[in-house]
Amino acid sequence: MTDDTVADAFGFFRAWLKDPLMVAAVAPSGRALASLITSEISDETGPVIELGPGTGVFTRALIARGVRQEDLALVELGSEFAIALQLRYSAARTLWMDAARLCEVELFDGAPAGAVVSGLPLLSMKAGKVLRVLTGAFDKLEPDGAFYQFTYGLRCPVGPPLLAEVGLRAERIGGTLANLPPASVYRLTRLHGDPPAHRLRHVS
Repeated sequence: MTDDTVADAFGFFRAWLKDPLMVAAVAPSGRALASLITSEISDETGPVIELGPGTGVFTRALIARGVRQEDLALVELGSEFAIALQLRYSAARTLWMDAARLCEVELFDGAPAGAVVSGLPLLSMKAGKVLRVLTGAFDKLEPDGAFYQFTYGLRCPVGPPLLAEVGLRAERIGGTLANLPPASVYRLTRLHGDPPAHRLRHVS
């Protein structure tokens, strides 16, 4: 285990102690999960938005897949994580903000992203906030772009009613027992290629 890995794990645990609901795990995701959630992404995907990157485990995997730092937007609410990400990935754009406000910012000079990779604890969020996260994310995605979400649960963390509300489908792309705890990854895509942003007005 490298010094960076130990520091990341300690920092993650400290953040969890401060706000268990926001972090929702006591340790950062492992390499097996990082490999799985980025498995369909390459240098040809285009810009990638990462939500809740934490210590940057998925970020490192994305760069290893050929995604340039300049094509990464890292959206992180935790101040300690955001500062560390900005120092470690200086060519990427790090935004210290709530992912539910994604619709308020412009990324990549207005060009659509090819994928969103999410490390957010959706199961611990209220439905209205999850809806805002999804709406903002798909507003930034190209029509055939995908939103990748992992979960420790037995099913997709975005339930059928919410998927129907924003016109999305979810497909499990795999799972890994090597992660602690074991995790699954789901790919969310549009049903008809129409952006769901106009549906946001229904959220209270």
